[in-house]
Formats: sequence, structure tokens, C-alpha cells
Amino acid sequence: MLLATLPARYARWISDVSVGNELAPDGQAKYVPHGLRVIEALLLERFHPRDIAVCFPDQFERFIGDDTQVVGVHAHNPLGIAFAADIYSRFWGRDCESVNAAEFRRMIEHPVLRRHHHHFQLIVGGPGAWQISQKKMQDHWAIDCLVDGEAEACAADLFTAALQGRPLPRSVAGHSPVPAAIPNIRHRSTFGAVEITRGCGRGCQFCSIALRHGASIPLDHILADVRRQVAEGADTIMLVTEDLFLYQQGRRFQTNVPALQRLFTSIAAVPGVRHVVVTHGTMAPVVQSPEVIDALTPVAVGKSWNQHPLSTHPEHRYAMLFIGLETGSPRLFDQYMKGKSYPYTPAQWPDVVLKGMDILNARNWFPFCTWIIGLPGETDADMKQSLDLLYALKDAKFAAIPTLFIPLDQTRLGRQRQTKLVELTDLQWEFFFTCWRYSLDLFRWRAKDIAWKYALGVPIYYSLLGRRLFGRNMKYGLFRVGHYPERWLRRHLYLDFSGNLPPRYSIPSSVPVPDHRARPAIPEDQHAMNLAPGEPRTRAA
Repeated sequence: MLLATLPARYARWISDVSVGNELAPDGQAKYVPHGLRVIEALLLERFHPRDIAVCFPDQFERFIGDDTQVVGVHAHNPLGIAFAADIYSRFWGRDCESVNAAEFRRMIEHPVLRRHHHHFQLIVGGPGAWQISQKKMQDHWAIDCLVDGEAEACAADLFTAALQGRPLPRSVAGHSPVPAAIPNIRHRSTFGAVEITRGCGRGCQFCSIALRHGASIPLDHILADVRRQVAEGADTIMLVTEDLFLYQQGRRFQTNVPALQRLFTSIAAVPGVRHVVVTHGTMAPVVQSPEVIDALTPVAVGKSWNQHPLSTHPEHRYAMLFIGLETGSPRLFDQYMKGKSYPYTPAQWPDVVLKGMDILNARNWFPFCTWIIGLPGETDADMKQSLDLLYALKDAKFAAIPTLFIPLDQTRLGRQRQTKLVELTDLQWEFFFTCWRYSLDLFRWRAKDIAWKYALGVPIYYSLLGRRLFGRNMKYGLFRVGHYPERWLRRHLYLDFSGNLPPRYSIPSSVPVPDHRARPAIPEDQHAMNLAPGEPRTRAA
């Protein structure tokens, strides 16, 4: 994700960046994103395998010809305007196109597509399809049908209509399928990705998936996908989910520890599986049910591919879990994402974060935590609360990844204004770069001999490019990344890393779950989305 934020014009200078892909003996893709494998499986239920090819753009000439009647294109981040790419590519210049945007443009404007488009129909879908609609690029790229959303219910019918020469609808809105409608994949997916849940239901207003009811994939289905991955050479299985702890959940997000333990041990027991990688989760279940981390650690840590000297595991392995912390402001949390903390209150969020991080770190889970800067209505007071929480985490083992607020289609905040780097205040820049100081410090052990380059590069970047692009507000926060002396920085920044001041927050011994029995029951329509009711504003002791 971070490499995709590099501007395409500079990426070729970096030897580790490659857009080459592995091929099967017949020239088709050896592995592709899991969602594309699901579409392939749906088509194989209706059409003969010889009539279907899954390939990369470099193989278009081989598989697209005079008899091609329909082409489907997977769009992940086609215009580079998702959370990471649209932010970090800007550090190189205002008009820089990220690698993933450039590669999608190269694919959709491929000469083979242009040459043959008069006799086939072009369908584009995937998690980034909304970007094409939002930026009004459908006609420019001659896309016949744009599918936005989950496509199990419509994909095969669209391809059938195209094969029969019938006109396709200009756009289709996909809907979440029942788990039984999701087919087993027929071939390997990238990173050995295997879905275990769909949706979330916690109701965060900046996220479309959070508005969809959570559903779990049956264990037999999951294991069949695992065995297919291994049969085609994968030794790593990545568990794809919006929230690991929602797998086979009980009422009101109750974590199902036995089901999760059975899932992990069953996958680890499949012959050929060497590594099991987790993706996304939330912090509240860790605090409410810490036994779930104890139950999953033997596989999540023991079969992780990540290693770090701070891990106490015999082989220094650690589990990496993506967790959205988003803000340290209880006010903003209550306004935009209160379901994320349920059964705790928004006022308890700092305690939940600190206690959850302590539980995870003690068991060698080092999470990647995202934060959103510039949520609608964010004030300096909100930013200071986020900085206070970040400072209280200064000794924790985690990576902090700052992002800016981006209004996504099909979200409750979809009509709000996007936050831009050039508009950040000095407090927001301080938060942004303090996050990156944490992240770089955690992983800089791999290259201690080049640490001095950060200190040297910071003033060079600021003088030559940063000040011109973003103004002087970024200066002192940026210098914190290079570990410049705090006796100088603390005169200009909110946080003081000299050690003279204690954190405003500390790790609580426990976080009590509020008593919800005296409150009205969750209405059935609200429970269908798994949304928590309103919470009192008292802070936990």
C-alpha cells in the first residue's frame, strides 16, 4: 500500500519496486486479488474454462482477440485517491500520479483494448470502482458497465448479457450476498487471501463497509479455499476480514472465542500452511475478552512471517493486526464512530486503546494502527486530545499510520469536504509526523547504520520541497521525525519528548463495561446493523 503511494515518475529509480507478475504455464495469472477469483469462480459455474482467461495487462495481446466478446477489469485504486495513495504521493509534488493510478491507466488505455473494443463490451468493477464514477472517467475510458459494490448477484448475468449481444446497464450497484452465494475460488489469490467475514456493522460514518451487516463464511468453505491456495503453491494464508473478532460473533458483537480458536487451528493444520496472517480487527473486543488473544496467539504469532527483536517469542515472531484507532477525541469518536467502542462508551475510548495495546503487546501482537486527521469539525482541542493519547502510547510496540479524512461514496460523510495536506495546522502536522516517528523507530532496527540519513534528509526535504508545497506549519513536526533535540522542538510543539512531563493518560488496570440493562433494548432494525445504542458520557475510572 505504501509503495503504491510513490509517484510513478520516480518509482523506476527504486530497485525494489516492480510491477512484474508471476504467470502460470499457459500465460494466465498465477495469482490475482481474491475478489477477482470470486468473479472467475462465478463465471466457471456458467461457462467452459476454455472461454475464460484471467490475465495481467502484459498478456492482453495473447488473450484478447477478434473472438473476445466481454472483458472485465478489476479496479482496486484506479485513480490513486484512496486513503494512502492520495496523501503520500503529494509529498513529491502537487501533480504526481501514484504508481497504482499510473498502472491502472496503462491497463484501461491499453492499445489491445482500444483496437478490439468495437466487438466486445467492457465491464469494470472492484473496490475502487466508485473513483471512476466520482471523477466522471467512465466515458473517457469507454467503460460500458461500471459495477460498484459486491458483485456475486450480478456478475454472471452481466457477462451472459454481453455474450448475447444485449446492451449492458451503464452502472450497477452491487449488494452484499448471503454467505451461501459466495462460491469457492478455483485458483490461487494474491497473498493466499481467504475471506472469513463480509461486512462489519459498527456504523462508522466514514466507512461504507461499516454500514453493512456482518456475516461469517462457513468453516468448511474457508478450509476448501485454503486447500486450493496450498494446492497451487501458496504457503501463507491471509485471513481477509473487516474485523477478525466478528467471526461467528454473538449478539451485540460478542466475541466467539471457541469459533475463532477452531478457525485458526483448523487452518494451521492444513498440510502445506507455513504462515497464517491476520488483517483487520478492533480494539474493544481485545479489552472485553482478552482470552481471545491468548487463544489465537499460538497460531497468529507462532505462524507469523513477521519478526522483531522486541518480541519475546523464541523466534522473535509477532502478529500484525490492522486496527483503526482514528482519533483520541471522545467528542469526535461519539459523533462519528461510537459503535467501534461498543460495549464501552466513547468517553472510555482512550482507556480502551491503552488497555488493549497493553494486552496485545504482552502477547507479541504489534498492531498497525491508523488515525484520521481532519475529521469534519475537528478543532485544536480535539487534536490535542489525540496527541495526548499518542504520547501515552510512546512506549508501546505498534506502528502509527496517519491518514487524512477522505469522503468516500456510500458513506454518511460522503458529502463532506476532503482534508488536504496544504491546509493542515501546526498541531495536525505535529500529529502526522509524530506518528511516523513512532513507526520508523519501531522498524529502524533493520537499518541502524542509515538512521543518520533521516536527520540529514529532513532539513534538505523541508528546504527544497516541503516548505514550498505545504508552508511553514510542517517544519517542527517534520524535524521530530529526524530526532532533532527536544530542547529546541518543545518550544514549538505541543508534546514534549524530553521526558519532563508525564502522559495525561495512563494504562488502566481494567476498563469496566457499562451497565446497559437499564437502557432500552436495541431496536431490531438497529441490531440488524449491529449498531450500539447511545452511550452515557461518563469517563471510566
